[in-house]
Amino acid sequence: MQTPHPDLGGLWLPLVTPFRDGALDEASLRRLTRHYAAQPIDGLVVAATTGEGLTLDEAETECLVAVVAETLAAVGGRVPVFLGISGSDTRKVAKALADTAAWPVDGYLIACPYYTRPSQDGMVRHFTALAASTARPILIYNIPYRTGVNLGNAAMLELAALPNIAGVKDCSADMAQSCDLLRRKPADFVVLTGEDAFFHPMLTQGAEGGITASAHIRTRDFAAVRDLVRTGDATGALAAWRAICDLPPLLFAEPSPAPIKHWLWREGLIDSPEVRLPMTPVSEMLATRIGQAVAALAA
Repeated sequence: MQTPHPDLGGLWLPLVTPFRDGALDEASLRRLTRHYAAQPIDGLVVAATTGEGLTLDEAETECLVAVVAETLAAVGGRVPVFLGISGSDTRKVAKALADTAAWPVDGYLIACPYYTRPSQDGMVRHFTALAASTARPILIYNIPYRTGVNLGNAAMLELAALPNIAGVKDCSADMAQSCDLLRRKPADFVVLTGEDAFFHPMLTQGAEGGITASAHIRTRDFAAVRDLVRTGDATGALAAWRAICDLPPLLFAEPSPAPIKHWLWREGLIDSPEVRLPMTPVSEMLATRIGQAVAALAA
């Protein structure tokens, strides 16, 4: 029987990880966390793709989680925090779940195994084993254009029957697949779009929310789209979306999270736009475009 997860919908932010001179920038991380704790978001994901989780070692990830949890507690923040985990070896991912069992997180965002391209049955077995390794809720991260494998809806629905498989970050980039999942899923299985450009369309189709990197910028405007769709104001929601729909193409014009970090640096929310290789800073051309957008927003 599916366990209810009523608090996992809405607008989730996959938080960037600030660096300075090659190290985790704790001061900027605290500033970011305080800032977004005051915004109308419904949850945070740390150390995932946008958080450059694959470039973090275990000590850095543990420090990151601790700083975010301490800062949220200090400001009275009550949003859930999920930890991003990736891996192609089921045993190693299960060990990561065990190693983080005492960490102050509320659940996990776990990507489909990358590069190895397992079968649908292999992925069902993978996530079934991981679900048995933790009591915390798991959001599956289905992003075939990064992992090389697509978790189909038949397998997804099989996994949705497990008590702590709470939902999916849907980056299938296939609207037909996404809408089919929305039509067939259990009521308590949460679909959060991870395609920023699909945020409004997916909400109108019945998705419970999104894990939306672009919402680092104009967070309240993204939240307004969420709220207007929820209240049934289709006209207002569309108008609110049209006011921000140019943001995702700009912020993904070059590999993420470099454009988002550059914008946050321009606004003074982080002390450096630094990313870790193989990610590189934004080009001069994009830096100019972002600078113009920042200035226009401030005007």
